[in-house]
Amino acid sequence: MNLNHIFLFLAVISSLLVLARAWRPSSPYGGWRIAALTVLAITCIAWLLWRGAAGYIGGSAWFVLLFLPAIGLRKMTELATQRNYRSARKLGAALQILHPSAEVRDQVQLLRQLESQANHSAGFRAVPIRSETARPMRHSQLRSAPAVLILIVLNVVAFLFEMSVGDSNDPEVLHRIGAVELYSVVVQHEYWRFVTALFLHGGLLHLGFNLFALYVLGPPLERSIGTMRFVACYLISGLASGAGVVGLTLVALTQPAQLIGASGSIMGIVGAWAGFLMRHRHAPYARQRLA
Repeated sequence: MNLNHIFLFLAVISSLLVLARAWRPSSPYGGWRIAALTVLAITCIAWLLWRGAAGYIGGSAWFVLLFLPAIGLRKMTELATQRNYRSARKLGAALQILHPSAEVRDQVQLLRQLESQANHSAGFRAVPIRSETARPMRHSQLRSAPAVLILIVLNVVAFLFEMSVGDSNDPEVLHRIGAVELYSVVVQHEYWRFVTALFLHGGLLHLGFNLFALYVLGPPLERSIGTMRFVACYLISGLASGAGVVGLTLVALTQPAQLIGASGSIMGIVGAWAGFLMRHRHAPYARQRLA
């Protein structure tokens, strides 16, 4: 699965997950619903007109319209919990450009009121966080996320095993050690390949990209939903991704190819992460959000 397919999968699946949360017209997620529909529309148009770059175009739309606003709202909430209302308000005003919803507008108005109150009361002044306090939290990121640490180690060990067997980009080597292939799965019923393929990678860049994403996005999600749920999310997303590509190949919507890598699992984490951020995005519930 190349980067174009990965970004295409990301844009479509993440947008559908957002819509699944915000599908009701009366729900308070109108801005997210519009953003998700816009991403899907851009991706579909790109697929019809520029199929070879549809993933990059859809992924860019997802990054600008869904991911950046979710990250920004999280940061805005963190600033608000630190009583740094001025910075939170400025960030919210900037987010309105990417996400012009009533939700963000209301939060900016609330932050403006809190900022005004803070200016007239010493008790509401922002308390800066010392770098000495933040540094140990970063160092303990993996200590509080055992599943992420174990998955990173397993992927590294599997890659070292690949290199000991032969070239990690050699199709014959990948076949022997467990890559997903249409014939092996459908005809020979070697379903175990769906699991082994999750820990194989086609080169150091492929491995590094996935492990970096896992390191950045994994720990906060694991701390928020629990280790067992995180592992289930990781494995189910990866298995479903592999099965989905095999299904698309069977109906001739994509060309047969070997499947390796944890990209499907990472995309599942991204979708769960974005969904969690959207669900717990309000300032009063900041402590329940990813941190």
